[in-house]
Amino acid sequence: MQVKKELTASIQKAYILYDQEFDDIHEHEKDLLKVNVDKTPSQNLSYQIGWTGLLLGWESDELKGIDVKTPAPEYKWNNLKELYQSFYKSYGSYSLQEQRKILSDQVKEIVEWIENLDDDVLFLPEKRKWATTPAKWPVWKWIHINTVAPFKSFRTQLRKWKKG
Repeated sequence: MQVKKELTASIQKAYILYDQEFDDIHEHEKDLLKVNVDKTPSQNLSYQIGWTGLLLGWESDELKGIDVKTPAPEYKWNNLKELYQSFYKSYGSYSLQEQRKILSDQVKEIVEWIENLDDDVLFLPEKRKWATTPAKWPVWKWIHINTVAPFKSFRTQLRKWKKG
């Protein structure tokens, strides 16, 4: 993933396919939990909005000189279940269409961010404090793991939910 265009194209492709899964889910079904699927459609979207929002927030805060606490100031990496619950609480009251719009806007913002980011910052490790961990992931990997990867896996969850 050494080329910006490849990264942005993979994000856009995975996002479009993910978003299309909501085309035939009705609003009255948004909070319906089904057997063998751990998230409702609304929770599925809330999770995506939450993580993409955190990603954008980490970058924005660091550029403002704010000391970034990942994943979020009130949460630690070993307590993600409570973080997810905060996503569901924050975004679950929105309609599916509103949630889709929020996520769409965040994906567009991520793509613009990537396009305007220096290649070294994007592809080399330890170029952002928020992305500096023992794993030494470069920023592009943080972006990928919070966009392409869940868009694909959660699309599978939605398809399973539809069959359930």
